[in-house]
Amino acid sequence: MGNEGSSGLLMPAIIIVMILAMYFLMIRPQNKRRREMMEKQRQAGPGQTVVTIGGLHATIIDSDDTTVTLEVSPGVMCVYERGAIARVLDDDGVDEDTTTDSEPEDGMPATDAKADEPAAEDSKAGNRPPGDGTQN
Repeated sequence: MGNEGSSGLLMPAIIIVMILAMYFLMIRPQNKRRREMMEKQRQAGPGQTVVTIGGLHATIIDSDDTTVTLEVSPGVMCVYERGAIARVLDDDGVDEDTTTDSEPEDGMPATDAKADEPAAEDSKAGNRPPGDGTQN
């Protein structure tokens, strides 16, 4: 009978440990990244190159507490909310958060994009789709 009491406490303890592990492995790092991104958005100032959440690359011309004026191309200005800044790029146009490793974060080695493309000989050998306007 004494064994039933310890197993009754084991299940709630396991559930509490799982909740704590989920917090420290998932929620806490996500909050940290969000705080870092908000700090970068707040510190972004004139002359810095940014990328918006829509993928627009531009240079900050002017800023205030809530908005930034971006120069998209010479003479073309757009006003955006600070929250629309997804990334701040360094002077070389490279994302400051990118890693310098040759392998992506998923651990898989980078593949050559040309390896997936058909060889040039295939088009010369007459392997073209029908109706593309070319003669074999």
